Amino acid sequence: MLDVGDGNQVYWQVSGNRDGKPAVMVHGGPGGGFPRGAFGLFRRAGYKLVLFDQRGCGDSTPHASDPVSDMRYNTTGHLIADMERLREHLGIERWLVSGVSWGTVLGLAYAEQYPERVSEIILTSVGVGRRRDVDWLYRDAGRFYPEAFERFAAGSGTSRDGDIPGAYARLMADADPAVRQRATDDWCAWEDALLSNELQEKSGVFAQVPLRARLALARICAHYNANYLFLEDGELIRNAGRLAGIPGVMVHGRMDMNGPLEGPWELARAWPDAELLVAEDAGHLDSEIKRGYVREAVNRFAGH
Repeated sequence: MLDVGDGNQVYWQVSGNRDGKPAVMVHGGPGGGFPRGAFGLFRRAGYKLVLFDQRGCGDSTPHASDPVSDMRYNTTGHLIADMERLREHLGIERWLVSGVSWGTVLGLAYAEQYPERVSEIILTSVGVGRRRDVDWLYRDAGRFYPEAFERFAAGSGTSRDGDIPGAYARLMADADPAVRQRATDDWCAWEDALLSNELQEKSGVFAQVPLRARLALARICAHYNANYLFLEDGELIRNAGRLAGIPGVMVHGRMDMNGPLEGPWELARAWPDAELLVAEDAGHLDSEIKRGYVREAVNRFAGH
């Protein structure tokens, strides 16, 4: 556990080759926690893996499933500072940053603030953190799933064009556990609807998460998206020049309903050292082509 201030303790672990090239894994969500037992590609390639649970989730404390936990100290800026404090705590000079989904947004934000601490970047299911990307997830994508979106909006208690994430953030902080669980279930049902057309034919990805973790995940997701991820609109693309000289690989599914390809495409144009690889067989979830692209990048950078 690492004391990061504001009453927060962040859980971390190091695995893989302790003498290998350092790589930090930035998990999705926000609030998903890092998947235990994953990242075999990095282990087989001989990396020193740094894994951590972002504030409020996984084994970090206080846990966001507790409605009295204070979300004021859980922002993108806080998470960037936590990553840098962990790097310093471990005595790592530079590390490869690898992120998935929300982890790509946080990983990019960290790299743009501390480019001198980043050796390479690997991003999978890429987000670029613009307001339009948040609006897509919690409003515009409803054009593809109108029946699911109608239930999602109704569960928030606000209008279809209202601040749906903000309404859910308030519900998930309610003192009544029944209110919190109902809001969490409604939130996760919408997230699962966005994955329902994936070629991998997985269903109920969010619904299968254990209740305590699901409560934290939904609450943190709603909190971040109600605040447009605590980023200035377009800042990650606008500041991509700070990544000059850092090799990067971005892997994105052509049919990703969580984030259209337009975002990573624009980022690739602003970050000349990055390569964008599009998996035609995939959406937001994994696929054989996506895994192959990531495997090649992991192995390539292991030799640097």
